[in-house]
Amino acid sequence: MRTTYMAKPADVQRKWYIIDGEGKVLGRLATEAARLLRGKHKTIFTPHVNTGDHVVIINADKVILTGNKLRQKMYYKHSGYPGGLKATSYEKLMQNKPELAVYKAITGMLPHNSLGRNMAKKLRVYRGSEHPHAAQKPEIWEM
Repeated sequence: MRTTYMAKPADVQRKWYIIDGEGKVLGRLATEAARLLRGKHKTIFTPHVNTGDHVVIINADKVILTGNKLRQKMYYKHSGYPGGLKATSYEKLMQNKPELAVYKAITGMLPHNSLGRNMAKKLRVYRGSEHPHAAQKPEIWEM
């Protein structure tokens, strides 16, 4: 009888990857980053263990949205008080906070529980091409 391998948190080797967002479509960039954060590209993937790697996204301001999403798609935020819903178009969001747009797209593809929150801690998003993670020797991930 064969048994299924279940990864233990101590067995996981974490790497650092850089994804350049210049000219990439937001959804496709987000799916690839979520795949790396979740660890689905590894042979030791276990659904209930955080087996993913660290991901650094650069050039978040150069990510594109297809179709009319830039004008029609909205980002919603609620204060928790009655009438506290705030809506912002992605056109304005990509001008002011492109890091937030990319971050929300990626974290929306992760599990919505404590495991997903721990995976999201390994995500870093930067507006330009500069990042402070050179000491970790990140590899460039080609999509």
